[in-house]
Amino acid sequence: MREHQTIKVMLDTNVLISAIYNPNSTTFQAFRKASEPPYALVLCDQIIDEMRRIFNRKFPTKIQAMERFLSIAHYDLVTLTSEDAPSAGESDVRDINDRPILRSALKAGVEILVTGDKDFLESSVKAPKILTAAQFVEE
Repeated sequence: MREHQTIKVMLDTNVLISAIYNPNSTTFQAFRKASEPPYALVLCDQIIDEMRRIFNRKFPTKIQAMERFLSIAHYDLVTLTSEDAPSAGESDVRDINDRPILRSALKAGVEILVTGDKDFLESSVKAPKILTAAQFVEE
């Protein structure tokens, strides 16, 4: 019997926040799909830190729900160090704050980055493949 190859998927902050808030949404379907074989969900410190900042600022009464979500979700965590140099093509992403997310995805071998962020979607980045939640769910 042939084993399935694992496909690593990173969900961006905006997708995760929407999934937490809307369990009947396309973003939640994307989260669920990314969490089940043959996919493997990968998150990075930058995404988790950004989620916490956004929840503290915009949704302080929902911080506990976000932390619970993170505690029960199955994902691999990638952490950048000072030794992780910027990657080739990283400058194709307009927002410099998004570049460490791309660098983390590349470090972890992520094949698909799911996002609603136009700075990623409108970039010329070819790897990882950048999709909206709807595109990923339909794929």
